Amino acid sequence: MGKEILLGKSLNELTQVVKDLGLPKFTAKQIADWLYKKDVTEIDQMTNLSLKARTALKEKYDFGTTASTKVQESVDGTKKYLYPTNHENKFIETAYIPDNDRNTLCVSSQVGCKMGCLFCMTGKQGFQGQLSSGEIINQIRSLPEREKLTNIVYMGMGEPLDNVPEVLKSLEILTSDYGMAMSPRRITVSTIGIIPGMVEFLDNSECHLAVSLHSPFDDERKKLMPVQNVYPIKDVLKIIKEFDFGRQRRVSFEYIMFKGINDTAQHVKELCRILDGIKCRINLIRFHPIPNTPLDGSDDQTIEFFKDQLNKKGITTTIRRSRGLDIFAACGLLSTKELVKQQEKDF
Repeated sequence: MGKEILLGKSLNELTQVVKDLGLPKFTAKQIADWLYKKDVTEIDQMTNLSLKARTALKEKYDFGTTASTKVQESVDGTKKYLYPTNHENKFIETAYIPDNDRNTLCVSSQVGCKMGCLFCMTGKQGFQGQLSSGEIINQIRSLPEREKLTNIVYMGMGEPLDNVPEVLKSLEILTSDYGMAMSPRRITVSTIGIIPGMVEFLDNSECHLAVSLHSPFDDERKKLMPVQNVYPIKDVLKIIKEFDFGRQRRVSFEYIMFKGINDTAQHVKELCRILDGIKCRINLIRFHPIPNTPLDGSDDQTIEFFKDQLNKKGITTTIRRSRGLDIFAACGLLSTKELVKQQEKDF
């Protein structure tokens, strides 16, 4: 049986670790400093801990950082990192997106995804496991560009709010003084509308919320996103309307544009109706074709017109620039299915 991992443990958990080892309580804060604030990767490098403390830790624990096994770089500067996970022969992808003075990391929260959205490569991979808080934090902690990061988005592989306990713990570590001390206003968590998880996230985090909307019409959204059968968008929006986001916390809606499906004047009108009373923005996203799907993307002229009409109606709307297309790092394209197939073939 392998050793337990320290990376990804909260301060409360580290306090229990040192208590169980018979170490002074203040040792927990020292360990947190080494895990989340300093550029070390081994317990032996925790030099302000006594030799006795380090020896006791090493008997039961590993530090827990894991370097990426592969990196691809796009012509636009986007990088896609491949990380191994604690699930045998299972990997995740993480996208680093530099853009002038904004450097964003798109992190994964699951290996694959069980939500089955029609337009997403990760969903076609199927669900292969939950990531631990440590595996989520490792994507940031082991990133070569870590010191340059300005923003983090939970928009990689998986549905974050289908893995609430580990996602919330990772957010605590990212935003706490004992952890990485990032502003929650620099972090956005995306969801397709898992209501129980969304409520828990809203109540226990200060980070921004992004909701994958993609159609304002029930029947249409059901065809694109099976979750609509369980958690209708009207129920998702009801909770959002009733929640006090305060002055700085944001809610946004992701909207992939599909040719002849969700890009008409009727969609603009219905979006305005269902989002009435919600202070928000809409991010329009170009659809990036994936195998075995009947969907096509709207043309640029249609997307521009759609944006202009929403802005005229008073809903702040922008078009998200596609990044990393040539390395399959753009929205909806992250998947390690083919890698797993190749490994099984080689084995």
